[in-house]
Amino acid sequence: MPFTPIHLGPGALFKAIGGRHFSFMVFGGSQVLMDIEPLIGIIQDKAILHGYTHTLAGAALIGLAAALTGRPVSAFVLRQLEIAHYPFTWLASFTGAFAGTFSHIAFDAVMHSDINPWWPFAEGNGLLAIIPIGSLHMLCFGMAIVGSIIIGIRASRNGRA
Repeated sequence: MPFTPIHLGPGALFKAIGGRHFSFMVFGGSQVLMDIEPLIGIIQDKAILHGYTHTLAGAALIGLAAALTGRPVSAFVLRQLEIAHYPFTWLASFTGAFAGTFSHIAFDAVMHSDINPWWPFAEGNGLLAIIPIGSLHMLCFGMAIVGSIIIGIRASRNGRA
């Protein structure tokens, strides 16, 4: 299923590590952009769902698009919702976007056989099934829990809980 929320787990940990220099919103947006190709493939009943978008080259291009559009869109949404936040920087947008796209192909490569993640540098998918899918999902959930705990502790220390 495209647009899986499981990919957001690592984003919580990345946000905990990167703080204001990482945008969770742009990270999430990049996850959705990555899965447009598989969604179209599902609709068109294609045999290969994860094509060029799920390669290093595709992730770089989608990451760039996500970063360039993510900052203005996210800043606008935060203003409209009147959510207090640090100044939204290009650094936060780019780190969120590229962490989103590159982690996406890494996690998807473990569980989808139709991915050629190293293209254009190498052929094949050496990541396929390196860990069981259930373990991969637990890793993503674990990252979400650890990241959320760290973020919660920092917020309570800063009086923003």
